[in-house]
Amino acid sequence: MSTIIIIALLSGVLGVAYALLTAQWVLRQPSGTDRMRAISDAVKEGAQAFLKREYTTVAIAGAVIFLLILIAGLGTWTAVGFLIGATGSALAGYIGMMVTVRANVRTAEAAKGGLNNALRLAFRGGSVTGMMVVGLGIIGIAGYFLVVKSVEPDVEKAFHALVGLGFGCSLMSVFARIAGGIYTKAADVGADLVGKVEAGIPEDDPRNPAVIADNVGDNVGDCAGMAADLYETYTVTVVAGMLLAKTIFGAESGWVVFPLLIGAISIVASILGTFFVKLGKSQYIMGALYKGLAAAGILAAIGFYFAAQWFLGQPGVDAGVFTPLKIFTSALIGLVLTWLIVMITEYFTSKSFGPVKHIAAASQTGHATNIIAGLAVSMKSTGLPVLAISGAILWAYALGGGFTGNPGSGLFAIALSAVSMLSMTGIVVSIDSYGPITDNAGGIAEMAELPKEVRAVTDPLDAVGNTTKAVTKGYAIGSAGLAALVLFAEYSRAFGESLVFELSNPKVLVGLFIGGLLPYYFGSLLMESVGKAAGGVVEEVRRQFREIKGIMEGTAKPEYGKCVDIVTKSAIKEMMIPALLPVLVPILVGFIIGKEALGGVLIGSIVTGLFQAIAMTSGGGAWDNAKKYIEDGAYGGKKSEAHKAAVTGDTVGDPYKDTAGPAINPMIKVVNIVALLIVPLIK
Repeated sequence: MSTIIIIALLSGVLGVAYALLTAQWVLRQPSGTDRMRAISDAVKEGAQAFLKREYTTVAIAGAVIFLLILIAGLGTWTAVGFLIGATGSALAGYIGMMVTVRANVRTAEAAKGGLNNALRLAFRGGSVTGMMVVGLGIIGIAGYFLVVKSVEPDVEKAFHALVGLGFGCSLMSVFARIAGGIYTKAADVGADLVGKVEAGIPEDDPRNPAVIADNVGDNVGDCAGMAADLYETYTVTVVAGMLLAKTIFGAESGWVVFPLLIGAISIVASILGTFFVKLGKSQYIMGALYKGLAAAGILAAIGFYFAAQWFLGQPGVDAGVFTPLKIFTSALIGLVLTWLIVMITEYFTSKSFGPVKHIAAASQTGHATNIIAGLAVSMKSTGLPVLAISGAILWAYALGGGFTGNPGSGLFAIALSAVSMLSMTGIVVSIDSYGPITDNAGGIAEMAELPKEVRAVTDPLDAVGNTTKAVTKGYAIGSAGLAALVLFAEYSRAFGESLVFELSNPKVLVGLFIGGLLPYYFGSLLMESVGKAAGGVVEEVRRQFREIKGIMEGTAKPEYGKCVDIVTKSAIKEMMIPALLPVLVPILVGFIIGKEALGGVLIGSIVTGLFQAIAMTSGGGAWDNAKKYIEDGAYGGKKSEAHKAAVTGDTVGDPYKDTAGPAINPMIKVVNIVALLIVPLIK
């Protein structure tokens, strides 16, 4: 057991070291002209100011929850784990974002040297976030477990400390997702409504007072928010696998730390995978990124095969129904599911395929038909991912002997598949964080009035960035479905008795209804928050156009800081109630209605949350790229009636794909981890 923990710690250190060395390389690259640096500095200052306010607010809420954990008698180790989890999640997001806001201007400068130079710099900047997430994540889990297990004689307290760790990650994640999502889409929607629709000026035009806030939003939402989100999903999935192994095989079983070995192997594979990201002769950008993902997956699969054989050969390991081939196949299921989710999400969100072209074609007949087509695509996009996840669950369960009298082993096989899927987090987040870097690089090129040749490089990079961000959200949500199922499995077995959830039991049915309601109500709060904040931006931009003479002529400078301040204050104000909702609901249901009803809440939130999140993120991504498809020249191009309708669809899709949809992912896991947290109190 200790050997695997040491391997996990060393791999975590390797991941962090790679991230720091890569960050140094990025910062050594040329940063362009004074004007380019001034624009980049404005984005950096806005992002820092936002994170400072956000983290201060979360720290206050975290201190209160820390005290409540102690007062409730859940233990000092659980409370300390909560702090470590929240701090690690915040740190991963902060470090990654501080690199992306510096990589943006360097990518714009690198674009002067061609597509391959800019792609390499943008991806390496993103890989800092990716490797920092998995490196800090596995160090937090393995290190804290090693310390607590060494000094705490009560085994249950030692394992419950991991629940506290997961809860800290989850809470920080949901705060980061909500606040970052509200910020980025309020700025984006506000900038588009007045800039593109009313004033008729291009995106990233320096005359738009909301343009800096919009660029800040790309970083706080798609970098810091995504990093915290997947840090949490990664940590919670590994923790859930360890807890389930303890319940099924015993606290001293080697199976408890086996999920750490899977994570360790994939960190090394992901680092090696980053070196495969290169453009080929076809200059296919998405293909270059996929080469890195494929290389990491293949290398990880090879590692899993040999790890399974080595592990079962260790003294004292009870193989049970598992053989090396079954362990390898269970892990392989997670890798295959990752690839399927990525491919399906790209199909529904890329300009190259039918769904996006369908929405673009519908834009020819007006705003309403664009919205109708977008909603239809969003609902349709849930089918294939859910079928893929369902197939993976049944396949893994069968491998573990779940259908032949070994339900515990079957559930653990599902957990191994989930851990394997999440083990790809490093390379996936690297691909995602590439997106805001290229988006900002294009904005800087526009605002600094760089030659058209530079925009000819940054524009295709940015267009691919939209797809990579959508693909990553699909991956995060699909993996959250598996992770939440593993958490529910642990909850249902954590009472030391056969807990049955029968639909004929009114408590279970009520729990299902409440759990099913949560994603809808939670999503509605976030959509309204974006609307309110965007309204403030719209009024401010209109005021500046009206009162500051010379903005449209380019002779007067807009007051960018005003819009940054408006969306910062709105995001922080609006994040509190939605963030606390998934914490309070399971506590109230568990204590007032009972453990069966709480189990119903968990399943209800998983089912409706999975569908809602996929529909919102894929639908929003499709709306966005339908607009870009028209901007490339289809159906009259920019400023045509079809383009105006597509901008409306994109404006609706923005809070769908970047605020409500992604935030449902951590919300589901917060509900499940809180349920596990309060099991000792419900008992």
